[in-house]
Amino acid sequence: MAMVKGAALVVGAGDDLGGAIAMAFAREGYAACVTRRPRHGDKLDALAQRIRDAGHVAHAYGVDAREEDDTVKLIETIERDVAPLEVAVFNIGANVRFAATETTAQVYRKVWEMAAFAGFLMGREVAKRMLARGRGTILFTGATASVRGRDGFSAFAGAKHALRALAQSMARELGPQGVHVAHVVIDGAIDSNFIREMMPDVDEKRARDAILSPAAIAENYVWLHKQHRSAWTHEMDLRPWSEAW
Repeated sequence: MAMVKGAALVVGAGDDLGGAIAMAFAREGYAACVTRRPRHGDKLDALAQRIRDAGHVAHAYGVDAREEDDTVKLIETIERDVAPLEVAVFNIGANVRFAATETTAQVYRKVWEMAAFAGFLMGREVAKRMLARGRGTILFTGATASVRGRDGFSAFAGAKHALRALAQSMARELGPQGVHVAHVVIDGAIDSNFIREMMPDVDEKRARDAILSPAAIAENYVWLHKQHRSAWTHEMDLRPWSEAW
């Protein structure tokens, strides 16, 4: 196996942003450990193979990040079989839209489990290993809903607000012990399969750099990890130059 700097975990390694983040850290010399729910196993394996085809190291794990036992086993497996975790990225979205009066308890609970509780589980387990070594980076992907709830997104905004609060608490607790925790507010549409289905003018926006590029976002995640500890960033917001905010 090729020599690696350590392991970089991406929880929620989808076809677009998550995959771009994994590829970016793999190019930096880390073993990309990518996860998503088991029912997406074919896509996950394809992502890992693309990273390997590019000459890098990748491992795929079908894991439901909401399940505590599964997350604990995942971190144990990576630490034992791959390399020490130097970077962990929580990138699960769970963006759904329902009127507040039509949001069922099941929907609200599921969105919270995916976008907030799963982030806590990953952060807790990774932090245990990083604190023992006195180094590491934990990154959480946020959204506009992390800082501003809008109509129709009560469940999503509640979960993303919770994730942001988790990141703040962990940053204050772990930072003085050598672990860098940062939260990234993605404020705008990402050039992704989901958005391409929803927005007919994606090609025009891409030509003008008016939509967030997954690769450009990923570069900022790598930069956060590389920051000197005398000048750490806790929260970064990313949006296209044309975005109204």
